[in-house]
Amino acid sequence: MKPTPRLLGLAAALLLAAIALGAAAPLGLALPAWLHGLWWAALLALAGAALFDALWLRRLPSPALERQLPGHLALDRWSEVLLRVTPATATPWLELFDHVPAELEFQGLPQRLALPPGQGGELRYRIRPRQRGDSAFARCEVGLPSRLGLWQARRHLPLPGSTRIYPDFARLHGARLMAVESWLGRLGVRQKPRRGSGREFHQLREFRDGDSLRQIDWKATARKHQPIAREYQEERDQQILFLLDGGRRMRSQDGELSHFDHALNACLLLAHVALRQGDAVGLLAFGGDTPRYLPPAKGQQQLNALLNGVYDLQPGQLPGDYLAAAGELLARQPRRALVVLLGNLRDEDDQQLPLAAAQIARHHRLLIASLREEVLDRQRQQPVDSYEQALAYCGAVDYAAARSALHERLAAQGLPVLDLRPGELGPELVNRYLQWKAAGAF
Repeated sequence: MKPTPRLLGLAAALLLAAIALGAAAPLGLALPAWLHGLWWAALLALAGAALFDALWLRRLPSPALERQLPGHLALDRWSEVLLRVTPATATPWLELFDHVPAELEFQGLPQRLALPPGQGGELRYRIRPRQRGDSAFARCEVGLPSRLGLWQARRHLPLPGSTRIYPDFARLHGARLMAVESWLGRLGVRQKPRRGSGREFHQLREFRDGDSLRQIDWKATARKHQPIAREYQEERDQQILFLLDGGRRMRSQDGELSHFDHALNACLLLAHVALRQGDAVGLLAFGGDTPRYLPPAKGQQQLNALLNGVYDLQPGQLPGDYLAAAGELLARQPRRALVVLLGNLRDEDDQQLPLAAAQIARHHRLLIASLREEVLDRQRQQPVDSYEQALAYCGAVDYAAARSALHERLAAQGLPVLDLRPGELGPELVNRYLQWKAAGAF
C-alpha cells in the first residue's frame, strides 16, 4: 500500500501551513489563535480520513482476473494477450501489470483501466517470444484505489497460464493458401516442369508437342483413335531424415535467430514440401540438452508431430558427437533414405565427421549442409586500415580456409556439401531435394 498524489498533496499543504504559522511569531505578525486550532483540526481530520481509507482498502476484496493466451506462439513474432477484469466492488479504475515470463518481450504494460459503474473491463497487450519452448505465467499485479483516493494497494494475484513457443512456421501456414509451385517460386526455389521422365505413372492424357514417342500408350491410342501419352510424376513414398546437430556451435547467432533456429526453420520448410510430395519425413537431433528421435511418417499430420517434437529443443554446451549420431541413425533407420545433416562444421570436426559421413553414405543418400557465420563474410569485405583490423581479417581468412579444407575433404569422398549463410538454408535444401527427386537420385 502506498499514498497517492492526493494524500501527499494534502500533507504537503498542511506542512506549508505549519511553516507559515511557525514563522509568523518571529516575523512579528499577529495571527488569530483560531488558525492554530484550525490547523490541528485539519491535521486530525486528514489522519482520521487516511486511517479510515487505509482500513477500508485493506478489507476490499480483490477483483477476478482472466487471461486469454494464444494456444501457441511463433518465435520472434508479435501476438496479443487479453486480460479480463471483474471487480468485486465498485471502483473507478484499476491498474494492471501482468508478470510476463523472462523469455517474452512485451508492450502495453502497465495499463490503467477505467471501469464503468457496476461493470468490468478488459485490456490487451502484446508479447513477442525470444526463445522457443514452454512459457509459464504465474501471477498478475493489480493496483487498487481506496474509496477516498488517498491510498493505492498493490496486490499480486495468482493467475497461472502457459503456452508453447514454436519455431517461426507462420510462412508454412501461409503457403497453404497458394499453389505450392507459386509459393516455392517466391522463396527462390526453382522447380522445373517435367514431362514423362519421372519414375511413377500418374495419368493418361492427349499427346502434346514436345512429348517423346516412348510416352505413347499404344493400347489407349487404339481405343481412342488418337495419340494418348502416359504422364509420370516423381516417385513417392520415399523417406527423408534430418540429422540435426544440437551442439554448442549451433548457438552462434546471426541476427535475431541462432543457427539452431535457422536449421529448425529449414527442416520444417523442407518437411512441408516433402510431405506434400507424398514422402515420409523424420528427425534425429543429437548433441543438445535433450536428444530426440521422430521416426519418418507421411501425411500433413506429421508436420504437427514435428512441430510438437522440436519446439522445445535447445542447443547444448558440448560439441555434437557425429560418430555416436551416425551409429544411432543406422540402428534406427534400416531403410534407405535421404539423410540431411545440418550443422556448423569447423576444422575441429576433421577427425570425426568424415568417418561418420562415410558410415552413413554407405547405406543412405547423404546431403551435408554447413551453416556459415555471416560475420565472416562481412569481416573479409571490410577495408583494412589498422593493425587490429588486419588481425581480424587474417583470422577470418584463416578460419574460412580451414572450413573450406574440411568441405573439400568431404567432397573428395563424393559427399555433397552446401556451405550456406543461415538465410539461404531453407530454399537451397528444397532446391536440392527437388532436383534429386526429379532425377530419382535417392
